[in-house]
Amino acid sequence: MNKFIITFSLIVASMAAQSQSAKEVISQCVEALGGKNWESVNGLRYTTNVEQGGMKIPLEVVALRDGRTYTKITFQGMEIIQGAYDGTTVWSTNFMTQKPEKAEADDAENTRRSAGDFPNALANYEKAGYKATLEGEENIDGVACHKIKMEKKTMLAEGVEVPNIEYYYIDKDSKALIMTESEIKSGEMKGQIAQTKLSDYQETGGVYMPYSQTVGLKDGQSQSLTFDKIEVNPVVVEETFKYKGE
Repeated sequence: MNKFIITFSLIVASMAAQSQSAKEVISQCVEALGGKNWESVNGLRYTTNVEQGGMKIPLEVVALRDGRTYTKITFQGMEIIQGAYDGTTVWSTNFMTQKPEKAEADDAENTRRSAGDFPNALANYEKAGYKATLEGEENIDGVACHKIKMEKKTMLAEGVEVPNIEYYYIDKDSKALIMTESEIKSGEMKGQIAQTKLSDYQETGGVYMPYSQTVGLKDGQSQSLTFDKIEVNPVVVEETFKYKGE
């Protein structure tokens, strides 16, 4: 019995140490990228130009601490909104009709559930009730990283509640977040791993932001974006967020 108690105590202590290590790694990452300065950041605006068919297409992404967001593409004089959330409705502009359309029910609900992840889930995972676990180390493009497993609130996929797990890779030396991964739960890409790589961190308004992002599939196609400008606490046009459909 004594041996059982000792063994059980060691297991519990090991689990606690692992949880504490995850918290420590995340705290170091948040601190390295601005620490308490993030408390005064209530919004971000990213701007760049995407080259397509020999043309430069202006792209603007706005994300606010309250969860509201939109992506705006300016093409041939038209402003096309994608992935907008006004606090109630998730919507996008239909490319053919140029009219706003509500997102599918699953996508809308998943957006609402993750609305507090600003600038990402690492910043407030404890407050959100997420579980973070340190899963060891991995080498990402020659960089030794801590691997954090983040178990978030469940999400909807094809109308069914499913686990919502993301992986965060944090550079052991710089403490910067350099990659995120998550499994795609529905659609044509179901079962594949979505991957975002972050680099070229620069100081912006007292915090450090990745000016380069590569988004795509693990071991598959991807697209890189280099932002020309990132603004902290930008002045925004409130009407841009709002759904104006029926």
